Order: sequence, then C-alpha cells, then structure tokens
Amino acid sequence: MSKPDSNQTTVDKGEIERHSKLTGDWWSRNGVIQALHSLNEIRVPYIANSLVLESDKVKSQQPLANKLILDIGCGGGLLSESLAKLGAIVTGVDASSTLIDLAKEHSNVDPEVAKNKPTYYCASIEEHAHKFANYYDAVVASEIIDHVANVELFLKQCVETLKPGGKIFITTPNKTRLSQFLVIFVAENVLNIIPKGIHTYDKFKSPKEVSALLQKNNCQVNSVHGLFYNPITDNWFWSYFQTLWYALEATKLC
Repeated sequence: MSKPDSNQTTVDKGEIERHSKLTGDWWSRNGVIQALHSLNEIRVPYIANSLVLESDKVKSQQPLANKLILDIGCGGGLLSESLAKLGAIVTGVDASSTLIDLAKEHSNVDPEVAKNKPTYYCASIEEHAHKFANYYDAVVASEIIDHVANVELFLKQCVETLKPGGKIFITTPNKTRLSQFLVIFVAENVLNIIPKGIHTYDKFKSPKEVSALLQKNNCQVNSVHGLFYNPITDNWFWSYFQTLWYALEATKLC
C-alpha cells in the first residue's frame, strides 16, 4: 500500500484545538459533553449486537473478546473503555495529543479497564491506515465525520483498515435544517449541553451522502437508524426519524 498523499489530510487543526480544550470536562458525567457519556448506553450495545452471534453473547460476560476494534476520533477514551470492558482489543486513534494523553491516563482509573487497556495512538486515520491495512474486525467512527477536513478520504481510509467482512459503525448528526436549529442553536447556545462552536452545519452529512461514499469504497450499507437525545432525562433512544441524528452500519465486501 502506498503512502497517503501528503497534500491530502483529514485533520482539521481548528477542530483539534477546539476538542483539546475540553480535556478538563471529558470525564465529567455532568459536564458539557454529558450527552456523549449517555450515548454509550445505546451505541455500545448497537456495536456489540452487530458483531457477536446471539449464541456467543449468552456464553460470556465479555462478548467482544478477541475482536479487533478501531475507535477513530477516540478523544479521551469514553467509547474505547466501554468496548474494552466487553473484552474487545481496542485501538483508539485521535489527532489530538492532549486527548490521547488523557485517554492513556484514564485507562488506569477503572480496574476493569486496566486489565484490558486500549492501545492509543496520536495520528490521523490516513497515517494509521498505512500501517494497519486490512487489520480490524470493526471500525467505529462515532461523532467524528463532521469534524474532519476531508470526509471522502476519511471514510476511504477507515475502510482500508478493515478486514474483508469487517464492519464500520458511524453516528453523526444529519444535515437538515432541523438539526441545524436543535443541535447547534438550541443545544449549544440555549441549553449549553453541547460545547458552543463544536459543530458546523456545512460539515454535517446526510445518510445518503455517507452511504454513497461507503459504497464507492466497496462497502454494503446494512442499516441506518435514527437517533434522538432527550436533554431532560439525559437519554438517547432509537427513532424512526433520521432527521436529527443517525447511526449507520456497513460491511466491507472484499
């Protein structure tokens, strides 16, 4: 595999700076990213249920044992740690050295995680894909595609890291005027439950756009589900409507 074109990058330096400033709030359950904490309650089972046979789930408290999973845009390790608790061999990658340092430090806090620590790298997806092509059973790109500089390159490189038959999981806001109003204006500027300025409407992608890019890279889209967040109860739940947020799962064909 050839090295990535140095003129192309998925890294948006402004996004890295904005997210790095959240280090002090990352593991605060009542902080400005509390919605990411509660998102684990729905995205972790979503990933596990897709990767593990039903017969295997009932046999083990660690149903993801021996599954190689890449958590791209892992930040401080919220999702990486939850997947590691289920036995997965997790690699967390983020372009923020500040957040990677935080993730490494926090992996020692929970004894359950410390027994099966994720491996963390400060790198871009293109740098990581060059070293780990056709390697992972699954790639999780949760709340990241609207923060990269080049979505097409990002998804292409994510797929490169997957084994044939491997799966990619994506959660992200949809690109609708309702999501612009509720996710950006209301959630960021009125309710202050999402960090102000963290989202840019022009970078939102619709399920149709993401599906087309994945299909272009030899993936079959298996499902797209709507997601909704209730800030009053701090809970996420599945929704028939994909207007605000959605979760997408696809398989690399070969």
